[in-house]
Order: sequence, then C-alpha cells, then structure tokens
Amino acid sequence: MNSENRRQDTPRGRAGEPSPIAEPLDAGGRAASITIGDSPELRYVLRLADTCLIHAQRLTEWCGHAPVLEEDIALSNLALDLLGQARALLTHAGAIDGRGYDEDRLAFLREERDYLNLTLVEQPLRRGSAHSPGGDFADTQVRNLLLAVWLKLTWERLQSSSDAELAAVAGKAVKEARYHVEHAAGWVIRLGDGTQESSRRTQAAIERIWPFTAEMFADDEVDRAISARGIGPARSALLEPWLVEVQAVIDEAGVGMPGASRFISSGSRGMHSEHLGFVLAEMQSLQRTYPGGVW
Repeated sequence: MNSENRRQDTPRGRAGEPSPIAEPLDAGGRAASITIGDSPELRYVLRLADTCLIHAQRLTEWCGHAPVLEEDIALSNLALDLLGQARALLTHAGAIDGRGYDEDRLAFLREERDYLNLTLVEQPLRRGSAHSPGGDFADTQVRNLLLAVWLKLTWERLQSSSDAELAAVAGKAVKEARYHVEHAAGWVIRLGDGTQESSRRTQAAIERIWPFTAEMFADDEVDRAISARGIGPARSALLEPWLVEVQAVIDEAGVGMPGASRFISSGSRGMHSEHLGFVLAEMQSLQRTYPGGVW
C-alpha cells in the first residue's frame, strides 16, 4: 500500500463502497474515543486482554536491544504470543459488549481510564527514570516470571469456564504461558545465581517490582461476580499457588523474596500510573490519525 492510499476519509467496503459503520471523528478530525459497558463479564475479559496487550507492548521495546540475539528474538516471540491472546480476548469482549466494536477499536480507541490492565505491566521496562527506576534486563525477566506464573494459573482455571469462548482461548494460551514461565525462570535463575553483580541486580529488580504484585490478588465486585457465575477464578484464589511457584524459582536463584506489600495499585479498576498515557499515545497514534484505515 503506497502513502497516497493509506488514509481513507471514509472506511471503505469490499467494492470501494462506504462502510455501513463510519468511524466517528472528534473536532480535530481524528478517530473519536469509544465507551465500554460495565458488566462484570466484560470488565473481567478486558482485564486479561489489556494486561496481555500492554505487557506485549512493553516487551517490544527490547526488540533490537536485548543483550544477545537469541533473547532479542525470544522476547519478540513472547510479545507476539501475548498479542495473540489479547486479540482473541478483545474480539470476545466486543461480542460481550454487543455494540459492534472489533479488536482494533477496543485496542486503540479507548480513553486511558477504560483500560483495565494490571498497573505492573505499564511500568517502564527497558528505560528507567527518576520516578520509576529500573530499565535493567533483570527487571524484564523478573516481571516476565511473575506475570507468566499468574497468567498460567489463570488460564489453567479458565479452561473449565462456563464461558465456552473464554475456555477455548485459555486452552491455547495456557500452553504458551507454560513456556513463558520456563523461559523467564531460566533467566531469573541464571542471573540470580550468576555473578555478584547479576545477583545484586536481580534482587534490586525483585524489590522494585514486588509492590505492584498485590493488585494481582485483590478481589473486588468483578471477581466476586465472575467466581459466583463459574466464569473464572477470583484473583485471591491464585495467591497461594503463585507464591509456591515463584518462591521455588527465587530460592533456586539464590535471591530473596520480599514480604507482602500493603500497597495495592489500581490499574485493573481504571486508575493508572503516569506511565500508561505515554504507552497509549504511541499505540494509538496511527489509528487515531487515520480513522478506519485498513492495512
């Protein structure tokens, strides 16, 4: 597709006819934001979808920058797995919502407060800052481990969901998550049980990340409704098996696991850190600028 054909003033159909659903525009001619419903089923699916989506976006920051070529490729593949999971979940979320939103609209045309990802995944990975120290390769592998174990446990339980579509997504995603756990655990052990410097950095990464993990197990009205309807597990039910699995890796790595944090972040309720806005600005730029564009 050449640059002259990239922008479409009106979304087109198969034969060049206007699409029956034109993308709404804001006052500046950019794609307008969509709104979402508030049913527990929708919010539950979006929590998973957005966590996978934003985590994938953060992992792509390592593309071309990982310490070895094999890991550059591996991290890109992990991101693709997560993106595939997000796409399936967003498509399902659109069906639950019932207003005709496809995966692209849900991924790129919501306001920040309507994203329901865990706060952990929006934190910077490759580049740290004064407000969010990190940017170390150890931060990436520790985060991958903590999230991969959490997602694996979630997918395992969702295979028996009363929501048949969600169960089908989980059946494929759990296989990918098991590999993600294996890959991240190998790196955490390698770094923690390596040199004095790599061990120090791994421990520092764990300390930086740990306060954000409490949100992964904090039940609210969505969890209670989903659990009561047999759709999925309450987040609190994942805590004990998650701790057991993570503790085993950390012990083998020769580093320490912090105590429970009293801080509970709130990204899964739409209240985010200062970092998500920058992630969304980059993610949404093309879709906002070229409304309804098809690539």
